[in-house]
Amino acid sequence: MTLELTFTTRDIANLRFAVSPLGEVVASVRVVKNPSAHPLLRPWAEQVRRRLADVDWRLLSDLVPVPTISIAGFTCTPPATSIPDLELELATMRAAADRVRTDLEVAAPPRTKRVEALYADPAKGLERLAREVEDYWAAAMAPYWPRIRSLLEGEILYRAKLLAEGGAQRMLTDLDQSVTWHDGTLRMEHRYVSGTRSLRGLGLLLVPCVFAWPRVFSVTTPPYQPTVRYPPRGIGTLWERRGLDPPRALAAVLGRTRARLLAELDQPASTRDLALRVGLSEPGVNQHLTALRDAGLCTAHRTGRYILYARTATAEALLAGGGAGETPVSGAGGTPPAG
Repeated sequence: MTLELTFTTRDIANLRFAVSPLGEVVASVRVVKNPSAHPLLRPWAEQVRRRLADVDWRLLSDLVPVPTISIAGFTCTPPATSIPDLELELATMRAAADRVRTDLEVAAPPRTKRVEALYADPAKGLERLAREVEDYWAAAMAPYWPRIRSLLEGEILYRAKLLAEGGAQRMLTDLDQSVTWHDGTLRMEHRYVSGTRSLRGLGLLLVPCVFAWPRVFSVTTPPYQPTVRYPPRGIGTLWERRGLDPPRALAAVLGRTRARLLAELDQPASTRDLALRVGLSEPGVNQHLTALRDAGLCTAHRTGRYILYARTATAEALLAGGGAGETPVSGAGGTPPAG
């Protein structure tokens, strides 16, 4: 099946990009519920499923059935700003009570008791949904968000470069193998939707979305901004174990142990995990992590029984930038290897 989006000159002028934390949450539900269908994302799903056992996300799950034919628009309204935070998107969702019944009738998710309650009292139901999203985010998304956001922002910069080099045609034809552009029309191979849609002069919002992989999702129904969510480049590298030895320059500033702990946080980890990896006591690791948190280099995320530590975007940049031309430092202590 093929969906065609027709562009006018006004639509091309209104092309823009955005990142959507809430959109990532909604798309990721499909992965948690059916990880075997998403091999590139399966390492993440295996890490978070145990933690999600302590989280009530049943309404969120009901609204994202698998297979996913359609998702109610109010669950992830196209973002109005380029890089909104989750709180802003949840505020937009809470304000969409007047859209709930219409969107549910269009998307037609299974009518569970929870969905029926949402339909009967949209305002109250959206409050529950927002709480579930916040809890799900803390358990499954927040520890990984700096890395995911860095990938998404890099994708947008790449698209901007293509736009500058070859115009809209060059940028759009490179979105995905299922997407083509010809003579003012964007064509997308689609599992469930076909036909021709006008962008109504509103332009097109392009949202790179890690957890959309391997599909491209579209929003074309009024009153929402026409939107295409597509998988960005480089998803396969997100969950790789990368360079665990910190660069010498960073170790010289932070100390070898703290630099090593930052390097070990290439994936979110608990104090116990980190203590085993670097050969320190848990109280010792906690002391170093507190210093790193105070410096804005790591964050702690509590989810039920779990506390996970994750690098911040600042730490990611320090590790990436400090590695050029440097000899890495091995281990938590001892003498650095000769350069």
